Amino acid sequence: MSARRVVVLGYGMAGARLAEEIRHRDPEGERVALTVLGDEPQHAYNRVLLSAVVAGTMSQDTVRLHDPDWATRNRVDLRLGVSAMAIDRARRRVDLSDGSEVDYDALVLATGAAPWLPPVEGLRAEDGALAPGAVAFRTLEDCERILDAAAVGAPVAVLGGGLLGLEAARGLAGRGNLVTVVHPVGHVMERQLDPEAGRVLAGTLGASGIDFRLGVTAARYLPGDGLKLADGSHVQADLVVVSAGVRPEIGPAQGAGLAVDRGVLVDDALRTSDGRIHAIGDCAQHPGTVSGLVQPAWEQAAVLADLLTGTDTASRYRGTAVLTRLKARGVDLASFGETQTEVTDPQAEVLCLTDPARGRYAKLVVREGKATGGILLGVPDAAATVVQLYERGVPLPEDRLAVLLGRALPAAATPATSPADLPASAVVCRCNSVSKGKLVEAWRSGATSVSELVTTTRASTGCGSCRDAVCGIADWLAASS
Repeated sequence: MSARRVVVLGYGMAGARLAEEIRHRDPEGERVALTVLGDEPQHAYNRVLLSAVVAGTMSQDTVRLHDPDWATRNRVDLRLGVSAMAIDRARRRVDLSDGSEVDYDALVLATGAAPWLPPVEGLRAEDGALAPGAVAFRTLEDCERILDAAAVGAPVAVLGGGLLGLEAARGLAGRGNLVTVVHPVGHVMERQLDPEAGRVLAGTLGASGIDFRLGVTAARYLPGDGLKLADGSHVQADLVVVSAGVRPEIGPAQGAGLAVDRGVLVDDALRTSDGRIHAIGDCAQHPGTVSGLVQPAWEQAAVLADLLTGTDTASRYRGTAVLTRLKARGVDLASFGETQTEVTDPQAEVLCLTDPARGRYAKLVVREGKATGGILLGVPDAAATVVQLYERGVPLPEDRLAVLLGRALPAAATPATSPADLPASAVVCRCNSVSKGKLVEAWRSGATSVSELVTTTRASTGCGSCRDAVCGIADWLAASS
């Protein structure tokens, strides 16, 4: 019996992870003949860590997910710098931009998302691309353009005060640029934060040299000068970084006549309206999750790999509980579940603590004794515990105030002061479900450095927020051996 031909359209974080999951289940390629198509000219990289590349704290090589020999070692037909021109569902064939074709038995759309460009006068050139002096923030090439254009100390405007916009702003500020964030909503990260948390976060970032123009839109882009805002004011900028959100890349799916809404519609088996075509990651629209986060893509990749290799034909994706972390130096923020619930809601316990002078804000939403939402800014001890209780569905201690303060917690939930104190079951990398025990096991099996632990377990290859914890465990293991 010949191997099933699986073609993955997209070599971003979702497509790369799916390829890894498939080869983990079928290392010799006996069940799946795998082809991966990437429209960028380089190997897959961790898009979540691009702000660190802009800040200069990570190199491009550091954020890459695969080395140049990965495809050869793993029996993957990897084609870089090509995109799909058309999907012929009747012939089960994809026409590519280089003039070639590839046939499939199963096709996976992992086309991701594209930056959304706000309707600002002068922001687009006649060909529809961004005008000179304006750069999107989405790819490694975008990072190169930003670093080439933003001289140290030069004024830079960032269009967008969402998660990615703030990460870009913090990275640029860390390089010494004078950064102004322009955001049309009255507070930053409005999807993840309530207004008070947004104000505290803006104050914290303001202390690092970032200015904010909130509740106002950009009306006109003036190349080399900056932005004219709708209220008549002006933001001086040598460079404008556009990070105003993304839109799922559904063009190939639309062209093939698949059912789409905001994204490509999929069921619990990640199937589109054509049972031979699947979709995962930012381009997919499943009722149990939101796009733009890495963990849903990881979980979807695992389910789909089970199905495509026949490892577990009953495997299904049921959705992902959303947890957002801001990856910016000097900021510790976790946001999950219900974040907009008001203190006055009669159906829930809602506790809030605000300490803007010290950059701290804590909010906890409790229903039937369990955490159903929270915003934890500048309180890492409380965040570490509450997030674990939330994920496990464990009832909270009766002293809710002690929970928000990170004090007087049950012994089993108290954050450990050193790696030695962590139980083996403690989850270190949430994105990849890597526990301390898995790290210890990998170390004892020969992965005796941080890079080897990362390669073996995938810890820190998701959002990257657990990197310090992984390094700490590696140091502890080295000292103990």
